[in-house]
Amino acid sequence: MRISSRVIGGVVVAALLTQLTACGSIFFPDRRGQIDGKIDPMIAVLDAVGLLFYVIPGLIAFGVDFATGAIYFPPGKTAQIAPEKLREAIGADGKVDNSKLQAILESELGRSFPLNDPRLIQHKGSVQQLAMYGLIPAA
Repeated sequence: MRISSRVIGGVVVAALLTQLTACGSIFFPDRRGQIDGKIDPMIAVLDAVGLLFYVIPGLIAFGVDFATGAIYFPPGKTAQIAPEKLREAIGADGKVDNSKLQAILESELGRSFPLNDPRLIQHKGSVQQLAMYGLIPAA
């Protein structure tokens, strides 16, 4: 009987300690220091699970994650590609070949983009924008 109470006590102490340190701060320490942003649902759900089982530690987990900013997604990252490399995707008629553009983006950025998606909204650029990148309008 004494061993089982020690095991149960150890499990309860371990569970309380993990909830007191907050999930987002443990899983994503690089997110600390953010002020605002979009809330990561995975961290919010993990904090809510702590709230369901242990009310006080769950509230502390939410408080710590909000106070440190670990509950927010990291800010958007940007990437740039030299205009000279993008010229390969422009055809002789001045239209952009989506398959060539997708291949360039995948090779340069290491990510795939759904350029063939029918929901994709394409905006036309102005002559000034093309001149800014050193491109000559052709059409």
